[in-house]
Amino acid sequence: MQNLTIMDDGIRLSAVLERPNKDRCPLVIVLHGFTSNKEKGHTLAACRAMREAGCATLRFDLYGHGESGGKFRDHTLYKWISNTLAVLEYARTLDFVTDIYLSGHSQGGLTAALVGGMAPDLVKGMILRAPAFMIPRCAREGSMLGKGFDPLRIPREAEILPGVVLGGSYIRVAQTLHVEDAVDRFPGPVLLLHGDADDVVPLADSVEAAGRYRDCQLAVIPGETHHFDRSPERMETLIRDWLTARREK
Repeated sequence: MQNLTIMDDGIRLSAVLERPNKDRCPLVIVLHGFTSNKEKGHTLAACRAMREAGCATLRFDLYGHGESGGKFRDHTLYKWISNTLAVLEYARTLDFVTDIYLSGHSQGGLTAALVGGMAPDLVKGMILRAPAFMIPRCAREGSMLGKGFDPLRIPREAEILPGVVLGGSYIRVAQTLHVEDAVDRFPGPVLLLHGDADDVVPLADSVEAAGRYRDCQLAVIPGETHHFDRSPERMETLIRDWLTARREK
């Protein structure tokens, strides 16, 4: 395990690099979700499965989260995209890396999908766990986690959860993003994982995205929640088997 600091336009990103016992191998860049961080149990479980499949993992805290710089209130998807591109560029400097994959959970899954569409030449494949594809759509419609607002008159800030305040720029940025364009631009293999008991992110959005991606395996896990905490071993098996199959091709 190697603790790292990766810089993105003056913002310090806290990261952890872990490698299997191999001289050269693929690397998976792992993104956490909204209000989360790189040390959550389901993220660590996913990383463990990736390393068991022979891949290195590089998980990191995004802007305003965990041990990275920036204030939570000021984070936006533009900043998360910029963070991810910076980590991607860092990963390209590592001489042991053969291929680079992106993986993300919830808002991190949305961010990974957006970056995959921006850099399909650099990203071999993606593992998306309950990606929050609905965020841009909800921002345009005037709703965030059940909180309504006028989408043409964005408030300066909004308390979207008790004690959780976002600046209006988060909403303005989200309104400009179109996930469908990123999905259509990515030609590589995608593993899309979603629990059918997820009450945060609609399963229907993952089903729709799976139909748009050119090479996608959708795995719907019965009884699983948004945070993959009921049967994490099923999630781990799916990730491990999918990555192993990719490496054997």
